[in-house]
Formats: sequence, structure tokens, C-alpha cells
Amino acid sequence: MADELPPDPADPSAPEPGTDTITVSLPDDSTRTLAKGATAADLAAAIGPRLARDAVIAVVDGREVDLATPLPDGARVEIVTADSPRGLHTIRHSTAHVLAQAVLDLFPGATYAIGPPIENGFYYDFELPDGATLSDEDLEAIEARMREIIAADQPFERHEVDPDIALELFADHPYKREIIERVTQGAADRDLAEEVAGDGVVSYYRNSDTFIDLCTGPHVPSTGRLGHFALQKVAGAYWRGDERRPMLQRVYGTAWATADQLRDHLHRLAEAEKRDHRRLAHELDLVSWPDELGPGLAVWHPKGAIVRKLMEDYSRERHERGGYEFVFSPHIAKSVLWETSGHLDFYADSMYPPMELDGVSYYPKPMNCPFHVMVYRAGQRSYRDLPLRLFELGAVYRYELSGAVHGLLRSRGFTQDDSHIFATRDQVPGELASLLDFVLSVLRAFGFDEFQAKLSTRPEDKSVGDDALWDLATAGLRDALEGAGLDYVVDEGGGAFYGPKIDVDVRDAIGRSWQLSTIQLDFNLPERFELHYVGPDGRRHRPVMIHRALFGSVERFFGVLLEHYAGAFPVWLAPVQVRVLPVAAAHDAYAGEVADRLRAEGRRVDVVGADEPLGKRVRAAKVDKIPYVLVVGDDDVAHTTVGVNVRGGDRPERDVPLDEFARRLADDVESRRHE
Repeated sequence: MADELPPDPADPSAPEPGTDTITVSLPDDSTRTLAKGATAADLAAAIGPRLARDAVIAVVDGREVDLATPLPDGARVEIVTADSPRGLHTIRHSTAHVLAQAVLDLFPGATYAIGPPIENGFYYDFELPDGATLSDEDLEAIEARMREIIAADQPFERHEVDPDIALELFADHPYKREIIERVTQGAADRDLAEEVAGDGVVSYYRNSDTFIDLCTGPHVPSTGRLGHFALQKVAGAYWRGDERRPMLQRVYGTAWATADQLRDHLHRLAEAEKRDHRRLAHELDLVSWPDELGPGLAVWHPKGAIVRKLMEDYSRERHERGGYEFVFSPHIAKSVLWETSGHLDFYADSMYPPMELDGVSYYPKPMNCPFHVMVYRAGQRSYRDLPLRLFELGAVYRYELSGAVHGLLRSRGFTQDDSHIFATRDQVPGELASLLDFVLSVLRAFGFDEFQAKLSTRPEDKSVGDDALWDLATAGLRDALEGAGLDYVVDEGGGAFYGPKIDVDVRDAIGRSWQLSTIQLDFNLPERFELHYVGPDGRRHRPVMIHRALFGSVERFFGVLLEHYAGAFPVWLAPVQVRVLPVAAAHDAYAGEVADRLRAEGRRVDVVGADEPLGKRVRAAKVDKIPYVLVVGDDDVAHTTVGVNVRGGDRPERDVPLDEFARRLADDVESRRHE
């Protein structure tokens, strides 16, 4: 960017001087009288010095504005502080601008694209001259320059200009010009347009003589209000997410209102890094992702497969007790199935391409639901058959962009614990209430006890069915949530194309939220496939279809469990529950007898012989996160006892009778599995 920017045009909105007053109302319905032309900052100061110090932006008649904005008479005004969600959003947004300024200062000839706030932080995309790239080593210098900008306490000043002037101001920055041009051309993608314009003008912010950025704001009053941030990593990102467009350099950072919040967040990130399921899967020999398979496709090793089997067995057992009937379906189907279901109209981008066989197109299945519809449709159904609850552990295949694939948490091939319930309309409320109880019960069995639900409503553009059915379905889900007393938020437009849904999030051991279970109410697939049942009146009626997955997918649930427990699975899920260590070779035979006794009771046990020192073998068992390590020596052989080392325990127990340990282990397994 040039050393000096052109002067700003005069601001025609500045209030005329005068002695008149204005009156504004506050969120508590009290009022304040101020001089005409007073700003939101003046109001904060009038309320009190602490608020003036903590304020970052204001909300005036529902619109977020800078504190320097003059207040209109009669406005309703809320002063937003740094410790609120809106305040944090503003801090992260403003810090992203400082990041852009620092990069352009340090790398002459660089240009910038967009830099939004995101959950817990922010990012900014750059293009460096001559194809240069940023590295993590550059972050230290960038962060140092950012702190210089913050120390300078540069004010954020908002300006509005005609698009032609904006194009001149950003003449050297093609990505900014593209955004401006798309705005002036009335582009449909308002996600970018709303960042910079409104009512035929383009807004930008200046916070030094040499730096400006497109933005509608608002921002903190000055850079000096920032500072509790850290840059985290550099990644590649295609411009506008289009792999046909240039690859840009994306710098990620995090920003918070206080130093304590920043420190706590960085601690959580460090803990999350230690719990990364991909690293743990490798260290504990559970799962791997060979390059020969392709992105998002895993193979399960014996220890991982044991845990998966236990999860699936538990799911089967609970569904069998819950009145579900088991079904199985193929992995591919003709295109006509997906045309009828609507997936080819609304979901094709996430489906693998077809295979042409015998003049017919076959698609790998992205969903199990149309197959369960085929089961329902295979025979005449009566109201006496309903509700019909079908269950399958069905493998599905979805094309995820390679950049979105993330171990087991975002895969291209995975297995859903999929259920579809066909019911009369009168049965729906009871089924939904029962389903929510079922969902929470299963999640608790795996160690989760904090839940947050989300009710997702009809998408604006991609959906099928009439409004009345959607309203009825949405109301049914809302009633079920309220009847269960479950906290929930509403995600407007976040439903599936065929119906609204409930997603249930869990909070893990370090406070992260994971979306797992889902319940979807569907009046549309029964219509598209012309499903019916014979009612008590002898006439044909349309059933309602409920889609439901508890794990979401077996793979994702396993990955979340692995991170939740940091690899230390509860005893009933642990791939190896007990490891027996003979002190010396003379104790090998007894160690084998102990293992055989426990295996006969269904326990998973291994023996590590005395080829290496005992201390080294004990440490290895801790690394492998074995729940119980039994050490056996001369006295144990003589008295049929064991030494018990409990995972996470302070000191080992000696001379524990083997029968007593076996009972304790059995009680531990059963209580943990059903608690």
C-alpha cells in the first residue's frame, strides 16, 4: 500500500453544533438526557466510569454501531462491554484488522482478502508477492508488529464513500476490488456484500495514515483496547472456497477480553492437542488412515475394533429392548431411488459419482433412509403395525472435500446407527418424547452428562413439502424438547431438505461441545414414495417418518469418546481391561493362570512376560492406559493373590485375593456400563 492514503471525504452525517438535548432509553427502560450530538461513548461515560472503560460498541435501535456514533433522539441504546458475546466478537473482528495491517507492513507488495471473526478467534487471508508463502516461523514477527500497532493506540475511524471512490482507494488490492465490484453488480452472495456496503455506499475503516480496510464494523474505539491475543497457525485457503481460484495464506489467531481468558483458552487448546483422536489412535494402535485408501477412509486395528464392537453391541442391545426391528440394506442403489427421495436434487454435491452398469446408474448410498422406506413399502401396513421401528448399523459414503476431512470426526465412509420410525400422526408426540429419553440414556451410559439441544427449522431455498406440514413438524419437535425440559436453541433454516430436526450436543471432559445425536421429523419422504397404512376407518392414510441416529456415526462417536477420555476408556469399553505382569520368569505360569481365570469370566486380559525390567513394563502399561495392572510374585503364587495397580491410583495394593479382585472387576464393569 502507498505510504500515504488520500484524505478522507468530509463526513456529511456529523451533527450540527447546538445546545438542544436528546433523550435515549436504556435496556432497563430508564432514560438519559444528553446534549444533541452526543455519542454512544458519551452515554457510557454519563452512566459511569467503569462502563466507559469496558465499553466496546453500542446497539442503537437494534443495530450495532461504533461508540463514536452520534445518537438520535428517542433511540433505545445498549452499551456492549468486552466480556459479552457481542463484545468478544468485536474484539476478534478488530484484532483481525490489526493482523492485516501488520502483514502488509512486514511484507511489501502483499495483498489481503477477508478476515472475519470466528468461534474463539479470527483469521485473515493474504496473497504474498512472487508466490511467497508464510510459515509458522513468521508468526512471531507478525505478532510483534501487531503489538506495536496496539501500543500506538490508533483510533478506528469509519467512513462511507461511493463505490467508484472505494475502487480507487483499493486499486492495488484485487480481492478488495472484487468484493466492491460484486456489491455494485448486485451479487447474490450477500455474505461478502454485507461486509462492506449498504444503500449504494461502501464503508471502510482507517486506523492509521497508511492502512484502511473494507468493513461495516463496528470496531473497538482504538487499537489500544486490544492486546489479549495469540497467533496460532498458517494454513492454505482457496479464495472464496473455490479450488479453481488462487490459494491464499490464512493466518489464524485467538483473542479474548482478558489475559486470564486468553490463558485459559490456550490451556484448553494444549489439552485438546494432547487428546487429538488421530494421535491417540496411532499411539494406542486403534485406527489408521493408509494413504492407499484415500482421504477420510480408515481401517480399524484389533484394539480399536474391540471398542467399536462393544459400542455396537450395546447399541443393538438397547434397540432390541426398545422395540426396534433389525434390517440390513445394500451399499449401492439405482439412481431412481435417489431421484425419488430427492437426494439427487438436494444432496448430489455430497454424493459419490455414479457407476454405470448394464445401462443403469448406481450410486453409493449417502443415507440409509430410502432403503428403510423400501422395507416399509414391501407389504400392506395397518395402523395396528405402527409404530414400526426399524434399526440398522448401515455404512454410508459421502463425498467430503479433502480439506474438510478430519480423522474419524469427518469421514467419507462411516457407519450410522440409523433408525427410522413409521408412525401415525397421533403417535408422533409419544414417540418423540420416548426418543429424547432414549437418546439421553444412551449418551449417559457412555459418560456424558451435559447436553444442549438445537432445533433446526426449514431451509429457505433447499426443501420440499408445504408450509403447513413443516409448521406441524417443527411444533412437534419443539413440544418434545420442552416436555423433556431440555435446554435448546433455534437454528433458523438449519433443517434437512425433507424436515426439521433436533440435534443433541454433549460437553466433553474439557468443556468442548460436540454434535452427536439427531432426531428428524419427516412428512415428505412418505409423500414422495407414496407410503400408506390402513386406518381403523378402513381408509388409506399417510404415515409420518422419524429419522434418528444416537451416535450420529459410529466413527465420529468413537473419535469423540477417545478425546473425551484422552484414550483412557472406562473399564467396560477398554480394549484391554487387565494386564498381568510376572515379576520374574518363574512367575510366568501363575500369571497365565490369573489371565485364564479372568478371561473365563469374559474379561479382556493380556500378559507381558518378564523379558524386560518390571518398572519399564509398568510404565508401558500406563502409556497404554490399561485400567488394571496386576503384578504377581512369589507370595502371590503361594497364596493365590495379586498386586493391584489401578489406573490413576496413588499407590498399589498388595496381597489382594484373586477371587476378591475378580468380583471387584465384575462390579466395576457392570456399574460403569449401566450408570
